[in-house]
Amino acid sequence: MRGSIDGLESSAPIGGMLPAVFADDDLALRFVAGLDEVVAPILLALDCLHTYFDPALAPADFARWLGTWVGAEVDGTEPDARLRTAVAAAAYLHRVRGTRRGLSEAVRLAFGVEPEITESGAAAWDPRPLGPVPGDRRPRLHVTLRLPEPTPADEYRLENLVAAARPAHMPYTVQVTAAERIPEK
Repeated sequence: MRGSIDGLESSAPIGGMLPAVFADDDLALRFVAGLDEVVAPILLALDCLHTYFDPALAPADFARWLGTWVGAEVDGTEPDARLRTAVAAAAYLHRVRGTRRGLSEAVRLAFGVEPEITESGAAAWDPRPLGPVPGDRRPRLHVTLRLPEPTPADEYRLENLVAAARPAHMPYTVQVTAAERIPEK
């Protein structure tokens, strides 16, 4: 929540803009100094407005709110760095939504791990008409995610993410498993 900041000075103090008759009036100067304290955060935000729309520079709470504007796939539990990356990538993810690359990128941004995706689709070209059709007749999509310490919440989150980012016509399944640990030598 944006608000007052202790000790913040106004970039445009009102006292210096008063008519000369008030320049020596202590009450008037103290009164407008109080207004300066209230107006200073607003002026600061307006002076730096362009940084509020850059996820890398915006305050964390504003970056989260900005994520709701652009439809970023976040749930509120991710660290600030991952939140900012997801907000910055939201427009790109909307452009590739419904593709294997878009699904893979959305899962990677949400969990920080590359998923394993298997699907039934395929594409081919044949110079003869009525050539063989590639892929399986029944559409299917399966996403496996290997996490260091999976929880039931991770599977629920993956389920919601895949439901939103998959091709609309494609039935799907998800699975979250523990990643293999490589012993240190």
